Amino acid sequence: MSGGAPGATLDRTEPEAVPEPDASATSSAPPATRRARAIKTAGLWLAPVMIALLALLFFLYYRGLQADGNSTVISALNWGDKLLPQTIRIVYIAFWSTVIVILVAVPLGIVLTRPAVRRISPFILAVANSGQALPAYGLLVIFLGIMGQGRFTVIVALSLYALLPVLRNTMVGLDGVDRSVIEAGRGMGMTKMQALTRIELPLAVPIVIAGVRTALTLNIGMATLAFLIGGGGLGITIQTGLKLNQDPILIVGAWLVALVALSFDWLGAVAERVLKPRGL
Repeated sequence: MSGGAPGATLDRTEPEAVPEPDASATSSAPPATRRARAIKTAGLWLAPVMIALLALLFFLYYRGLQADGNSTVISALNWGDKLLPQTIRIVYIAFWSTVIVILVAVPLGIVLTRPAVRRISPFILAVANSGQALPAYGLLVIFLGIMGQGRFTVIVALSLYALLPVLRNTMVGLDGVDRSVIEAGRGMGMTKMQALTRIELPLAVPIVIAGVRTALTLNIGMATLAFLIGGGGLGITIQTGLKLNQDPILIVGAWLVALVALSFDWLGAVAERVLKPRGL
């Protein structure tokens, strides 16, 4: 028996069902952007696997050459006395020349994007462009005449050669930052230096690091010519293969240069991923 008044109806409004969150809508990014990020992330993890596979194939090829018993090849490809010191030398030259490029090009790019000195930026870019306009061998010869033989000469020459990509990318990255974001920061009380370090540089990091990766790859390739002016490196092995007309020696030298270049490029990609601000 019901305790309610006769004829009365209970107003039981059913609550509206709350829709289940759509997993695909958790990110506000467009599908194309999410797909591009997924491909880039997959590439970042696949790259070291491919490098390790190339290193394994190199090891098997190198061991096969040792088993063939060709005394000329075995002598030219001695790991402890020749290949390892040459590989270390090429890494040394590429690393320090790239460090110098970063220390010079990034601050210079920041200065050239400031309104007070922007008018002279075409002249500075023309000077930096001259480094790449010259043939690589010609640039080494010029510095050989100025500074003499040795690895230090090679490092300075490569620093000039690879200056342009980092300088230009720094300027493009800073110029590409939305002015309204900077003005918003200034409106919140930031000084010009705080707006530069907290807004402009973090947002420009991906483009700047892309320039650094380009410079690093250029320097590793150019470092194979370092032996021409007493800088050492794997160019000695490549030159030996050409002189003796021994393709295995040539292949081993070029293979090691490729492994070094791919490894450094992957490290640059990791640095870009770590330093890039969240949300970009």
